[in-house]
Amino acid sequence: MVNYRYLGNSGLKISEITYGNWLTHGSQVENDVATACVRAALDAGITTFDTADVYANTVAEQVLGDALKGERRESLEIFTKVYWPTGPKGPNDVGLSRKHIMESINGSLSRLGTDYVDLYQAHRYDVETPLEETMQAFADVVRQGKALYIGVSEWSADQIRAGAALAKELGFQLISSQPQYSMLWRVIEDEVVPASKEVGVSQIVWSPMAQGVLSGKYLPGQAAPAGSRATDQKGGAQTISRFMSDETLTAVQNLKPVADELGLSMAQLAVAWVLQNDNVAAALVGASRPEQVAENVKASGVTIPAELLKQIDEALAGVVQRDPAKTLEGMPKKRPA
Repeated sequence: MVNYRYLGNSGLKISEITYGNWLTHGSQVENDVATACVRAALDAGITTFDTADVYANTVAEQVLGDALKGERRESLEIFTKVYWPTGPKGPNDVGLSRKHIMESINGSLSRLGTDYVDLYQAHRYDVETPLEETMQAFADVVRQGKALYIGVSEWSADQIRAGAALAKELGFQLISSQPQYSMLWRVIEDEVVPASKEVGVSQIVWSPMAQGVLSGKYLPGQAAPAGSRATDQKGGAQTISRFMSDETLTAVQNLKPVADELGLSMAQLAVAWVLQNDNVAAALVGASRPEQVAENVKASGVTIPAELLKQIDEALAGVVQRDPAKTLEGMPKKRPA
């Protein structure tokens, strides 16, 4: 079963394996399979579910809401996000303006079939809206009881500090950051994590398996397995491409002895590794089959000894991305139309 951790400097506990439906619900898998995956997550003790209004252009929220119908709401932590274009993609259907936030939270609650979300997250930083306007809108969403806590996703260290300071002034808590983080993608370690610790924010990390590359199923010099993310033309192939060099795939194969020594699959090792970071509250995992959920949960509660952490670093030397500037590089320079 899953262990639980506090999220940021708050009293909210979440399951350290959190179920996310970014690339699956409403797009890659049928609704009945999505529901079966959610049931498997609940059976395994996962109580925390993460989605976003932009996933499958709002359909993912609907699918998750339907899958959770009938569950005791107080026993769940439901997270969603706002920023990217949704709906007909008009000029105000995007960003972190007061208008878009207020309209988006109502849409998300309706699709999820709930009166409130436990965590409402800024899905990116909006360079075209004053941060004061964004944080005031979030404060009002919290006061209206539509969200209990506020988080961010892929914000830089300075943006997290500024957001947390304004939240404090406005009387609510910024408690989480949702960045990409894995053995191969460690760009948060030098700046985002120290800043987050300063202000009482913890990480909910996405892509702990580096889009599936750390599962070891992609082999150097060989075609990607049929039906895998690397062959998915709906977006999967694009997101995984940065990890698909032969050099990286060869290095990843060197992790197998470490996984074997711990009695884990390589995918479980990848999830367990991100959870060794004491600023990480949860690893986000998705699933296209219910049995994947049960497998992922086995990473909960694992302690990787220091000598094996060193062995992992040695195995991946030369293919790890650590440059903190990558967070800002990946940030939209203007609102997407």
